[in-house]
Amino acid sequence: MHLNRILAATVLLAQMFAAGSSLAAQPDPASGYPNAPVRLIVPFPAGGPTDSLARLIAQKLQDKWKQSVIVDNKPGAGTVIGTDAVAKAPADGLTLGMAISAYTINPSVRTGMPYNTLKDLTGVTQLAAAQMVLVAAPGTPFNTIPELVAYARAHPGKLSYASPGAGTGTHLAGELFKNAARIDIVHVPYKGSGPAQTDVIGGRVELMFDVLQSALPMVQSGRLKVIALTSARRDRGFPQYPVIGETIPGFEVTSMFGLIAPAGIPAGIRKRIQVDAASVVHSAEVTDKLGALGMVPVGSSPEAFNGFIQAEIVKWGKVVKANDIHIE
Repeated sequence: MHLNRILAATVLLAQMFAAGSSLAAQPDPASGYPNAPVRLIVPFPAGGPTDSLARLIAQKLQDKWKQSVIVDNKPGAGTVIGTDAVAKAPADGLTLGMAISAYTINPSVRTGMPYNTLKDLTGVTQLAAAQMVLVAAPGTPFNTIPELVAYARAHPGKLSYASPGAGTGTHLAGELFKNAARIDIVHVPYKGSGPAQTDVIGGRVELMFDVLQSALPMVQSGRLKVIALTSARRDRGFPQYPVIGETIPGFEVTSMFGLIAPAGIPAGIRKRIQVDAASVVHSAEVTDKLGALGMVPVGSSPEAFNGFIQAEIVKWGKVVKANDIHIE
């Protein structure tokens, strides 16, 4: 019996050693990544801030990986077409996508989505954030958030705000502000930010939420005036501009730019991409270029980015429900 126990223990140890050796022998999928060209899908036409950021990141990752990173523009349906192509791609890390704030808004405003944002896709890293600003026509009778709120409450339904289209980040920012300030202002959607901005400058619409870098030239030339920024705290680059949260505590909206991948991507490959992308956006050269685009680097972990995505979906879902916003 004693000999049998020794033999049994010996066999068990041999089996454990063999299993451990087998596991140790399995290659790390991230060690050889990428072993083929990587496709980075941009859900917009060439040109514009998202495409510019994608091409900058693609070039730097290509230099780091010694492998081609090809930008593939797939615009349409408020980013849904491009994002759907990412969701349906193999989960091998060779197809990535660019996501903006619409990524967290679309699940609430669009019916018949061809993918499930939380089940079919995963966040890799938030690359950058851009400051947003509430601007007004120069002739409007208010210059601050308290003055604007007081005027809107005294003249319900008289003020209007422009956006580049229903369901966009700037549209939802306006609805969030309307709800938080408890005022009645009218949304006027346009086909693009250019026409929207033109009508605010012309005084046909009083207000607009816009990306700061887009509005700055008009502000500096006196054709628009800044009411407040939408960040949680004052921007160090523009300390003269107040933030809405100083009057309405907790109000915060930023424009997000991130990398996404098909769900099921190996964790090691996802982490490899995140680490390399974060090192790129935090490099001195890229940080300077992001600044020229009105962006600041982030480079968050996959876990942090997915937490942010989930929180934003909940936040915008409440705004959409409260204001009954839907896009077919």
